Amino acid sequence: MQGVLAYCRQGFEPELAAELTQRAAEAGFAGYARTQRNDGYVVFACDDADLPAALPWQQLVFARQKLALVTELRGLDPSDRITPMLAALQGLPRFGDLWVEHPDSDAAKPLAGLARSFGNALRPALRKAGLMSAKEDTRLPRLHVLFVNGDHAFLGIADPQDAAPWPLGIPRLRLLPDAPSRSALKLEEAILALLRPDEREALLRAGMSAADLGAAPGGWTWVLTREHLRVTSVDNGPLRQHVLDTGLVEHLRADGFRWQPAQSLDWMVCDMVEQPRRVAERMATWLREGWCRHTIFNLKLPMKKRWDETTLCLDILHEQSGGLRTVRAKQLYHDREEITVFASKGGNR
Repeated sequence: MQGVLAYCRQGFEPELAAELTQRAAEAGFAGYARTQRNDGYVVFACDDADLPAALPWQQLVFARQKLALVTELRGLDPSDRITPMLAALQGLPRFGDLWVEHPDSDAAKPLAGLARSFGNALRPALRKAGLMSAKEDTRLPRLHVLFVNGDHAFLGIADPQDAAPWPLGIPRLRLLPDAPSRSALKLEEAILALLRPDEREALLRAGMSAADLGAAPGGWTWVLTREHLRVTSVDNGPLRQHVLDTGLVEHLRADGFRWQPAQSLDWMVCDMVEQPRRVAERMATWLREGWCRHTIFNLKLPMKKRWDETTLCLDILHEQSGGLRTVRAKQLYHDREEITVFASKGGNR
């Protein structure tokens, strides 16, 4: 079997399957998606080995991780799972690292212990067989073993430059005691997942200006102040006092959905509960009118036809913004029934 193996949030398998099917067709590849709801992963089968490269991980909205599928192994003998894996990997390029994982689903979480112990056993066997470098080498492909049951696993390969850099595709972030709300983790993850390291350095500099629409109680404002940005926080509700005490925040009691700045800002962020199409239109207005250069915002998705709504909203953003240099969207680990979007016109003051 060849194709793509992708991880996702439990319950969003149909959305990821629809996305992979559409994007593969647009790239000229024929195949089919195979999944079940709540599995936490999707297999897109395709006989063309070029498919994984045609579906860049950073451009996939619902995929936490994207791998080139090597094979699926069923009926593994618990007394010797290693031998059939070594046989399946013969003739492949040498690997620079090994990650043994399980889907992020209720049914698969008991496999965490197996994943940890099996990795300790498989790693030396791979090295002895000449299939893995003696030390971790990020220049080489990375081998993934995904256990979906004790006797059922997938083998996949990640290009470290075209895959999530975190096991299970989940960045491990800790909620600090002074964070005003758990929503702060969403913006922290968005900055990690949607901006490249060079972009984080160039686009988040001390003294830059930002607006936080619908800011209360101040979680996203707090994240921006930790980057030393000056923030106008727009919300009729109150902000936590220690956020105001940073000296970097001006709190305006106004409707964040209608407010507009008197002069152009570097950033605008928004995590408001509104219809996703309305949010997409408003974000496009901010970019088109030059009220901000870069934005990160959330789109709260409906319960049905979520991939259709996603494509519609991203089309609205492209069509009404007056031209964008960059648009990236992801359903982050800290998102729920939503996706997070980074859009940029480019340039800074």
